[in-house]
Amino acid sequence: MGWEHDLFALFDDLEGQASALYAAERDVELADRSRAEYQQVTLASRLMATLGTEATLGVHGIGGPVTGTVERVAEEWVLVSSGEQDWVVNLDAVRTVEGASVRSVPEVAWSPLTRLGLGSALRRIAEAGERCLVHLRDGSRHEGTLRRVGGDFCELVEGEDRRMILIAFSGLAAAQSRV
Repeated sequence: MGWEHDLFALFDDLEGQASALYAAERDVELADRSRAEYQQVTLASRLMATLGTEATLGVHGIGGPVTGTVERVAEEWVLVSSGEQDWVVNLDAVRTVEGASVRSVPEVAWSPLTRLGLGSALRRIAEAGERCLVHLRDGSRHEGTLRRVGGDFCELVEGEDRRMILIAFSGLAAAQSRV
């Protein structure tokens, strides 16, 4: 057995070391890939995986949390059904989410309807002609009826004197149905 055995033992040892180094490098590479891939996950994609379940949203400008069933999700907004009230929440105003799925749904798997912007959701409210409570990011609120919706703003008719207020989407936190 002599020198051949020693030579094969040396090769086996070198092969084992090479395998261990490869596995260590592979683990680091997989961790890097995982971090890089997770960068592509958006809040909307996590909420999309939460459809049909209850979640609690902390929304900038609203005094308390919005808790309810996540009914619809789009790139710019989320519809939360809370008892007899519905909330159209501007995703840019969402600070926190509790109860979200640990999974996400990649945007390539979304329906084309989810590409509809915040304006589309507000137009639906305007078409219904129902009163709503509009929450702004600065904490103020306006109650009235949405009349028309532009590209980056909406018109709210408020009060008995029917004064019209233009609300920029960038300042809007959520629109809440009034039942």
